[in-house]
Order: sequence, then C-alpha cells, then structure tokens
Amino acid sequence: MKTYPHIPHKIPSGTYYFFAKLDGSNTRAEWTHKRGFDKFGKRNALLDSQTPFLEEAKGLILNKYGDELSRIFRRARYDKATAFFEFWGENSFAGVHEDEPHTVTLFDIAPHKKGILPPRDYLDLVGDIDIAEMVYYGNVNQDIIRQVKEGNLPGQSFEGVVAKAKHPGKQLLPVMFKLKSNAWLDRLRERCRSLTVNDEAADSLFEKLR
Repeated sequence: MKTYPHIPHKIPSGTYYFFAKLDGSNTRAEWTHKRGFDKFGKRNALLDSQTPFLEEAKGLILNKYGDELSRIFRRARYDKATAFFEFWGENSFAGVHEDEPHTVTLFDIAPHKKGILPPRDYLDLVGDIDIAEMVYYGNVNQDIIRQVKEGNLPGQSFEGVVAKAKHPGKQLLPVMFKLKSNAWLDRLRERCRSLTVNDEAADSLFEKLR
C-alpha cells in the first residue's frame, strides 16, 4: 500500500492550493475494484493492536467514506487507489489523542501507477464530499505567509496549512510544503519541554514533531 511522502517546510515560489492541515494522525486505506477497501494502515505500516486508537480509524473510514469513494473510484475507472485520511478529535494535538469522539477526514488520493493526484484533479474528483478544506488559491507571498503564521487566514486550522501545486515535470507527486501557525508551534515547544530532561532534548523532539 502506498505511503504518504514527507512534506517539507521549505516554501518554493509559485501558485498553490492551500488546504487546512488537520491536527491528527495519518491513516490510509487501499481500495481495489474487486475487493473494495480491504487494507488499512497508519503512516508507515498496517493498522495493528500496537496503535489501538488508529484501529478505530478503519470503522470510521468505512462508515464515512466507504460507499461514496467506491462509487467515485468506479466512475473514474480506477482498478486500485490509496486514499489518505487524518484521524483526529477536537483535542488531538501533535499525534496525541484524547479519550473523546474522533473522526477521519480525506486529504489526498493516489490512483495506482498515477501517484498522488495534482490538487486541481483531486478537487474535481472529490470536491463535493467532506475533505480537508481548501482555504486559498493563488501565489505564495509574504502577506499570505504572515496570515497563516498569525492564524488569521480564513478557514485555516489551528495547526496551519498544507500547500500543493501540480509538479511542472513528470514526477507523480505534487509540489508541497507545510506552514504552521506560531501559536501551534509555541504549544508544541511547551509540550516538548514537558516531556524531555533538557533543552537539547526538547529542541530535538520539537524538530522531529514540527
């Protein structure tokens, strides 16, 4: 099953689609024309009992998206596709989930042998169902960057945004970067300090999680 790529922080120039970055855990589900959704995974492995909160994601994906995405994929004449979701709750933060109701939200699709869909194709395919909200389309500039960092871009999440653009070459992966709000980063720094024994360890954990 296809894994989701790392999203860099570096901001290339260009025209991008900005999507709200939901604060949760990456989950994925593989669909085939013959079997429907039959494989479910976290970022780098299949779902298992080692991450019981993510086991909940399987049922959430099937109940919320199973029939609808199956119809969409069949209409698009896909033989196989991987759908990527964020598993999250109201108080989820930096991959930690509270004992509360959770949901899953679709944020990308990778048809077999086609790579992750460019953002315009993705929106054309699934823009009418519940997905991570697109909050901005246009050139990257200092004003937009400032708005996201200050948490003022309409529709962005507390965490920030993920920006995507069609790759100008033949690569089967959009150009992407993530931009976090200052408030979310400040909260993460405090969390890292509370979990580590010294500033060096806190800084290392912060860089890993940001």
